[in-house]
Amino acid sequence: MADADLDVVIRQLARQLHTGLMTRAKERRDRFNGLAAKAKGKETGERFKMMAKATMEQATAAAKRLQMSADNVADSYARSMRLAASTPVAVKAEKKAKDEKPAKKAAKAKTAKAKKAK
Repeated sequence: MADADLDVVIRQLARQLHTGLMTRAKERRDRFNGLAAKAKGKETGERFKMMAKATMEQATAAAKRLQMSADNVADSYARSMRLAASTPVAVKAEKKAKDEKPAKKAAKAKTAKAKKAK
């Protein structure tokens, strides 16, 4: 798994979370349906059935949001890796050189200020 692309790993983890979420939601739905069957009054039974239905609706919506977020993150990562791979190495070296120069100047300015303060 060390050489696996991170976007594939993200999608696998999202699938595992989706499966776990839906399993727990189904367990809860079944519990509510069981309580509805055991309920003494009609209103109580209807309330438990509504709770079971609402549980599945909420879980399904949460699972969709989870999957969408994971897909967006995985796509973004894959896109950025493709972009980084297509960028020439010489351009990267030039950017590093430009970034280092202001940092060195700032460090020299700080030491000069510290000497003046003494």
